[in-house]
Amino acid sequence: MNIVDLVQSQVIASIKNEEDIEKAISSHANIVFLLTGNLLNMTNYLEKLNKANKHVFIHIDFIEGLSNTKSAIKYIAQRWKPTGIITTKNSLIKYAKEEKLMTIQRIFLIDRSAIQKGIDMCRSCKPDAIEVLPGLMPSIIDKLTKEIDLPIIAGGLISSKEEILQGLEAGALAISSGDPNLWKFDI
Repeated sequence: MNIVDLVQSQVIASIKNEEDIEKAISSHANIVFLLTGNLLNMTNYLEKLNKANKHVFIHIDFIEGLSNTKSAIKYIAQRWKPTGIITTKNSLIKYAKEEKLMTIQRIFLIDRSAIQKGIDMCRSCKPDAIEVLPGLMPSIIDKLTKEIDLPIIAGGLISSKEEILQGLEAGALAISSGDPNLWKFDI
């Protein structure tokens, strides 16, 4: 299975705090990015989201108490068993792939050199998809879809249904948003 096959709703719930977990559970989003939690509460979060049939990607750069090591990835894969991980770090993408987790490489598009660096990173570690931030750049999303043969998820600064649709029209597979008001759209 690949990430394209997982996407039913093209809006991904990006959960930044515990109180938004219930909102994500009741949303149309079938994929969630978990950007909050720690070693003590992660199992509970995952149980709730899995029970609601959500595909969970843990953003491991934001999980309190985890180090960025091969053993941390092995622990996540064996104990928590999410659908996959999100990270900005190439080495963690490689470790996660070894553990049979799906991977999303997050890249920040701050200037032209960052765009090229992101393309090079993705070509070297071969994630299952990339998440580009900010997501309000349809022309850059279009360029990336031509440069990288990977599904693109756009996120960051998305604040309306129109912006979601613009990102999708530019070629993004899905749009991630931390705004629970945008999770209600059935796109």
